[in-house]
Amino acid sequence: MTKKQKKALRLIIIAAAGLILVNILSRFVVIGGTPFSKILYGIPLAALYLAIYIVIGGDILKKAFKGILNRRLFDENFLMAVATLGAFAIAIYERSADYNEAIFVMLFYQIGEFFQSYAVGKSRQNIASLMDIRPDYANIEKDGKFEQVSPDTVEVGTIIVIQPGEKVPIDGIIVEGNSTLNTSALTGESLPREVRQNDEIISGSINLTGVIKVKTTKAFGESTVSKILELVENASSRKSKSEEFISKFARIYTPAVVYSALALAVLPPLVRMLILQASGDWHTWVYRALTFLVISCPCALVISIPLSFFAGLGGASKAGILIKGSNYLETLSKTKIIVFDKTGTLTKGVFEVTGVHHNIMENKKLLEYAALAESASSHPISKSLLTAHGQDIDRSRVSNIEEISGHGITATVDGKQIAVGNAKLMEKFGIKYCECHKIGTIIHIAIDNEYAGHIVISDVPKPNSRIAINELKKSGVEKTVMLTGDIKSVAQSVASELGMDEVHSELLPADKVTQVEELLANKKPNSVLAFVGDGINDAPVLSRADIGIAMGAMGSDAAIEAADVVLMDDDPLKISKAIKISRKCIGIVYQNIWFALIVKFACLALGALGIANMWLAIFADVGVMVLAVLNAIRALRVTGAAA
Repeated sequence: MTKKQKKALRLIIIAAAGLILVNILSRFVVIGGTPFSKILYGIPLAALYLAIYIVIGGDILKKAFKGILNRRLFDENFLMAVATLGAFAIAIYERSADYNEAIFVMLFYQIGEFFQSYAVGKSRQNIASLMDIRPDYANIEKDGKFEQVSPDTVEVGTIIVIQPGEKVPIDGIIVEGNSTLNTSALTGESLPREVRQNDEIISGSINLTGVIKVKTTKAFGESTVSKILELVENASSRKSKSEEFISKFARIYTPAVVYSALALAVLPPLVRMLILQASGDWHTWVYRALTFLVISCPCALVISIPLSFFAGLGGASKAGILIKGSNYLETLSKTKIIVFDKTGTLTKGVFEVTGVHHNIMENKKLLEYAALAESASSHPISKSLLTAHGQDIDRSRVSNIEEISGHGITATVDGKQIAVGNAKLMEKFGIKYCECHKIGTIIHIAIDNEYAGHIVISDVPKPNSRIAINELKKSGVEKTVMLTGDIKSVAQSVASELGMDEVHSELLPADKVTQVEELLANKKPNSVLAFVGDGINDAPVLSRADIGIAMGAMGSDAAIEAADVVLMDDDPLKISKAIKISRKCIGIVYQNIWFALIVKFACLALGALGIANMWLAIFADVGVMVLAVLNAIRALRVTGAAA
């Protein structure tokens, strides 16, 4: 509990205790045969109640006064101040000595504010737990001793040492040692990750076991932890349509009810006096107007709606799902079509060589030439060729490397012109190639414009991919589409295995954008199309879709920048979880809106007719706010949001 919350709770307890004590003394205590209320009757009793009123409502009066000075009259503080001071004035005017109504309005309002503050604090804890990934220092070894330096002073290529229990401060590659990393703050998963030499690791993880030396690959400002923290900190600045509606509604609604209350206090008495020639009965109508003001406070809407979104964002981030703003949370809830990139998203993206079919040379030599030509590329296929080759690469044998987007690579190896790529690359150079009967990615190799053979590389779906597709369909997603650059046979095989509704194969990066645009043009009105990708190549499509979801994108700056939702691990089940969280949150928002509006307008009508008194007004204002806030807190609970 924060200092501000403790202070608010202390004032609530003091005011409540004081109110109970004064009521007991005035109603039940008799001194020398004279009731205590008679002893304190008049100004002393009013002063005692007023002191309690100042204790519990002083900050609201102060805010209302500042609002008047700053020409911002129409807010909840102004309404509360006018209504409660008016109730005090009526009690003094009628000499009823009943000051409880005014104090109870303030007391219950402050209780409602306390609940709201507590709920915000709870949701902030989820954000704060994510913020714990911020590293405090990095260890640099100098003369056999560790020197702790600020992470933002560490240059790219520096060797840093990470000991057990320390946070990984900057993205890098392990050059010495092996260990186990806790990535739960990033991914929401409790299982640790085993790492060893040559593995890439990202900032924000916690080293659990061994000492590791890491060569940094990014500056701190560009590292994963910095990108994530920036994303989370900016999330609350992006408002949803529901929040914008409530803000506009409050700007119109609050002045309207103030003027309505003024009319209620003045017009009926004047009509009675001037037309009906009867008593104006001013105190009755002023009391109704004050009750009307208390009822009218839009606190339940103004507080609970942003709180619901904030809780949803906080709960999602705790589960390793970073949503850039409540506007994206609202859009995500309407998702009906999901388009997937295949490699690395639905499949492991870890390719393995499953066949080498030579034409003019032995298998081993064919694989060697392919690995040398692909040695400068970071593409998963290139890595699989290097892994299958299994020997150190002499880069001095390779020159004139050129990557042809969507086709493959050409290079000069040992003075020979090597072309390694798909069938399109062979056709581009007019080389006749052999088809392969095996299912997989076929990498054709030509040497000096003569076909040399092909290599079969296979990728396998992630364990949860099929389950994830089923969960999406259960959650109301109407169509799932897969886009890939693979040949048709491979694409059809994977799509069939996963249960996809539609598949498009042999696509260049630009073709994926075209396919998404066609799907956008043909989708139903008000339905949302989401694209799920895993890296830099998907950035254009992530930006073009109604909502972009970057999966397992902890190391991809471009994907984090382009996407609206970032899933912090490679589990495709997180997609359905993200959608369910968003729908739960939006459901709570609409529940609060309808509940608050129905109760408010019903009680306003009762107040105007004189049926509702100040006690019902307290429920209509504070009671509805507390119930709405308690409902909003449910958005924090995401454990049951995914099957």
